[in-house]
Amino acid sequence: MKLVVGLGNPGSKYEQTRHNAGFWWLDRIAHLVRATVRRESRFQGAAAKVSTGSGDLWLLKPETFMNNSGQAVAALAGYYKIAAQDILVAHDELDLPPGGVKLKFGGGLSGHNGLKSMASSLGTQDFWRLRLGIGHPRDTAAPEREVVDYVLHAPRAEEQIAIEDAMARALDVWPQIVADEMEAAMLTLHTR
Repeated sequence: MKLVVGLGNPGSKYEQTRHNAGFWWLDRIAHLVRATVRRESRFQGAAAKVSTGSGDLWLLKPETFMNNSGQAVAALAGYYKIAAQDILVAHDELDLPPGGVKLKFGGGLSGHNGLKSMASSLGTQDFWRLRLGIGHPRDTAAPEREVVDYVLHAPRAEEQIAIEDAMARALDVWPQIVADEMEAAMLTLHTR
Protein backbone atom coordinates (compact mmCIF):
# COMPACT_ATOMS: atom_id res chain seq x y z
CA MET A 1 0.00 0.00 0.00
CA LYS A 2 1.37 3.39 -0.98
CA LEU A 3 -1.58 5.73 -0.45
CA VAL A 4 -4.36 5.62 2.14
CA VAL A 5 -7.23 8.03 1.58
CA GLY A 6 -9.98 8.95 4.01
CA LEU A 7 -13.09 10.32 2.34
CA GLY A 8 -15.14 13.08 3.91
CA ASN A 9 -16.04 16.74 3.71
CA PRO A 10 -13.75 19.45 5.10
CA GLY A 11 -14.83 21.98 7.69
CA SER A 12 -16.36 21.97 11.15
CA LYS A 13 -19.89 21.89 9.72
CA TYR A 14 -19.32 18.31 8.49
CA GLU A 15 -16.81 17.08 11.05
CA GLN A 16 -19.21 14.88 13.03
CA THR A 17 -21.38 13.68 10.12
CA ARG A 18 -21.67 10.06 8.99
CA HIS A 19 -20.17 10.99 5.60
CA ASN A 20 -16.87 11.73 7.37
CA ALA A 21 -16.27 8.16 8.59
CA GLY A 22 -13.30 7.90 6.20
CA PHE A 23 -11.76 11.06 7.70
CA TRP A 24 -12.30 9.64 11.21
CA TRP A 25 -10.43 6.44 10.36
CA LEU A 26 -7.58 8.28 8.64
CA ASP A 27 -7.19 10.51 11.72
CA ARG A 28 -6.84 7.37 13.84
CA ILE A 29 -4.17 6.00 11.48
CA ALA A 30 -2.27 9.31 11.61
CA HIS A 31 -2.41 9.21 15.41
CA LEU A 32 -1.26 5.57 15.45
CA VAL A 33 1.77 6.24 13.25
CA ARG A 34 2.45 9.65 14.84
CA ALA A 35 2.00 11.54 11.59
CA THR A 36 0.74 15.08 11.26
CA VAL A 37 -1.61 15.53 8.33
CA ARG A 38 -1.02 19.03 6.91
CA ARG A 39 -2.59 21.01 4.11
CA GLU A 40 -0.81 20.44 0.79
CA SER A 41 -2.31 22.79 -1.80
CA ARG A 42 -0.71 20.97 -4.73
CA PHE A 43 -2.66 17.85 -3.71
CA GLN A 44 -5.90 19.70 -2.85
CA GLY A 45 -5.95 18.10 0.58
CA ALA A 46 -4.22 17.42 3.86
CA ALA A 47 -1.44 14.86 3.57
CA ALA A 48 1.37 13.20 5.48
CA LYS A 49 4.22 10.95 4.39
CA VAL A 50 5.00 7.98 6.61
CA SER A 51 8.10 5.82 6.33
CA THR A 52 7.44 2.10 6.66
CA GLY A 53 9.59 -1.00 6.35
CA SER A 54 8.34 -1.42 2.78
CA GLY A 55 8.76 2.20 1.64
CA ASP A 56 6.91 5.48 1.86
CA LEU A 57 3.19 5.58 2.53
CA TRP A 58 1.02 8.66 2.02
CA LEU A 59 -2.05 9.55 4.06
CA LEU A 60 -4.55 11.89 2.39
CA LYS A 61 -7.74 13.70 3.37
CA PRO A 62 -9.09 15.42 0.23
CA GLU A 63 -10.33 18.97 0.82
CA THR A 64 -12.28 19.02 -2.43
CA PHE A 65 -15.52 17.88 -0.77
CA MET A 66 -16.79 14.35 -1.22
CA ASN A 67 -18.12 14.68 -4.78
CA ASN A 68 -14.71 15.78 -6.11
CA SER A 69 -12.44 13.59 -3.97
CA GLY A 70 -10.89 12.00 -7.03
CA GLN A 71 -9.19 15.27 -8.00
CA ALA A 72 -7.06 15.24 -4.84
CA VAL A 73 -6.34 11.51 -5.05
CA ALA A 74 -5.33 11.74 -8.72
CA ALA A 75 -3.10 14.75 -7.98
CA LEU A 76 -1.10 12.92 -5.29
CA ALA A 77 -1.13 9.53 -7.03
CA GLY A 78 -0.06 11.11 -10.32
CA TYR A 79 2.75 13.11 -8.75
CA TYR A 80 4.22 10.09 -6.96
CA LYS A 81 3.29 7.58 -9.69
CA ILE A 82 1.13 5.49 -7.38
CA ALA A 83 -0.93 2.86 -9.18
CA ALA A 84 -4.63 2.54 -8.36
CA GLN A 85 -4.15 -0.99 -6.97
CA ASP A 86 -1.78 0.51 -4.36
CA ILE A 87 -4.47 2.85 -3.00
CA LEU A 88 -6.79 2.14 -0.06
CA VAL A 89 -9.85 4.36 0.34
CA ALA A 90 -11.70 4.44 3.68
CA HIS A 91 -15.31 5.58 3.27
CA ASP A 92 -18.76 5.53 4.81
CA GLU A 93 -20.94 2.65 3.59
CA LEU A 94 -24.74 2.81 3.57
CA ASP A 95 -25.08 -0.90 2.76
CA LEU A 96 -23.45 -2.01 6.02
CA PRO A 97 -25.00 -1.42 9.44
CA PRO A 98 -23.22 0.81 11.95
CA GLY A 99 -20.41 -1.37 13.25
CA GLY A 100 -20.03 -3.27 9.99
CA VAL A 101 -16.66 -3.10 8.26
CA LYS A 102 -15.42 -4.76 5.09
CA LEU A 103 -12.25 -4.62 3.05
CA LYS A 104 -12.51 -5.25 -0.68
CA PHE A 105 -10.76 -4.67 -3.97
CA GLY A 106 -12.55 -3.08 -6.91
CA GLY A 107 -16.18 -3.72 -7.67
CA GLY A 108 -19.18 -1.44 -7.89
CA LEU A 109 -19.44 2.07 -6.54
CA SER A 110 -22.83 1.65 -4.78
CA GLY A 111 -23.89 5.17 -5.74
CA HIS A 112 -21.16 6.67 -3.53
CA ASN A 113 -20.21 10.02 -5.07
CA GLY A 114 -16.73 10.01 -3.55
CA LEU A 115 -15.98 6.61 -5.07
CA LYS A 116 -17.49 7.72 -8.40
CA SER A 117 -15.18 10.74 -8.42
CA MET A 118 -12.18 8.56 -7.63
CA ALA A 119 -12.98 6.03 -10.35
CA SER A 120 -13.47 8.84 -12.86
CA SER A 121 -10.23 10.62 -11.92
CA LEU A 122 -8.14 7.44 -11.73
CA GLY A 123 -9.72 5.88 -14.82
CA THR A 124 -10.46 2.64 -12.98
CA GLN A 125 -12.52 1.14 -10.17
CA ASP A 126 -9.66 -1.19 -9.27
CA PHE A 127 -8.54 0.23 -5.94
CA TRP A 128 -8.94 -1.05 -2.38
CA ARG A 129 -11.85 0.08 -0.21
CA LEU A 130 -12.33 -0.01 3.54
CA ARG A 131 -16.11 0.15 3.86
CA LEU A 132 -17.17 1.59 7.23
CA GLY A 133 -20.83 0.83 7.89
CA ILE A 134 -23.09 3.76 8.80
CA GLY A 135 -26.42 2.08 8.02
CA HIS A 136 -29.13 3.24 5.65
CA PRO A 137 -32.06 5.50 6.59
CA ARG A 138 -34.52 2.83 5.35
CA ASP A 139 -33.27 0.61 8.19
CA THR A 140 -33.69 3.25 10.91
CA ALA A 141 -36.56 4.74 12.84
CA ALA A 142 -36.79 7.45 10.13
CA PRO A 143 -37.01 5.52 6.82
CA GLU A 144 -38.54 8.53 5.06
CA ARG A 145 -35.30 10.47 5.54
CA GLU A 146 -33.42 11.22 2.32
CA VAL A 147 -29.97 9.61 1.99
CA VAL A 148 -28.23 12.99 1.51
CA ASP A 149 -29.82 14.29 4.71
CA TYR A 150 -28.91 11.10 6.58
CA VAL A 151 -25.21 11.06 5.65
CA LEU A 152 -24.81 14.76 6.43
CA HIS A 153 -25.96 14.36 10.04
CA ALA A 154 -24.19 12.92 13.06
CA PRO A 155 -24.91 9.31 13.99
CA ARG A 156 -26.97 8.57 17.09
CA ALA A 157 -24.89 7.76 20.19
CA GLU A 158 -25.31 3.98 19.87
CA GLU A 159 -24.43 4.15 16.16
CA GLN A 160 -21.29 6.18 16.92
CA ILE A 161 -20.17 3.54 19.42
CA ALA A 162 -20.68 0.80 16.83
CA ILE A 163 -18.84 2.77 14.13
CA GLU A 164 -15.91 3.39 16.48
CA ASP A 165 -15.78 -0.33 17.28
CA ALA A 166 -15.59 -1.10 13.55
CA MET A 167 -12.79 1.44 13.12
CA ALA A 168 -10.89 -0.17 16.00
CA ARG A 169 -11.20 -3.58 14.34
CA ALA A 170 -9.89 -2.05 11.11
CA LEU A 171 -6.95 -0.55 13.02
CA ASP A 172 -6.11 -4.04 14.27
CA VAL A 173 -5.33 -5.12 10.69
CA TRP A 174 -3.27 -2.01 9.92
CA PRO A 175 0.06 -3.90 10.18
CA GLN A 176 -1.18 -6.35 7.52
CA ILE A 177 -2.36 -3.48 5.30
CA VAL A 178 1.03 -1.75 5.54
CA ALA A 179 2.77 -5.04 4.74
CA ASP A 180 0.49 -5.41 1.68
CA GLU A 181 -0.98 -8.60 3.13
CA MET A 182 -4.45 -7.62 2.00
CA GLU A 183 -5.90 -11.13 1.75
CA ALA A 184 -4.81 -11.85 5.33
CA ALA A 185 -6.22 -8.50 6.47
CA MET A 186 -9.55 -9.31 4.81
CA LEU A 187 -9.68 -12.75 6.42
CA THR A 188 -8.91 -11.33 9.86
CA LEU A 189 -11.37 -8.46 9.51
CA HIS A 190 -14.21 -10.51 8.06
CA THR A 191 -14.05 -13.43 10.49
CA ARG A 192 -14.61 -11.45 13.67
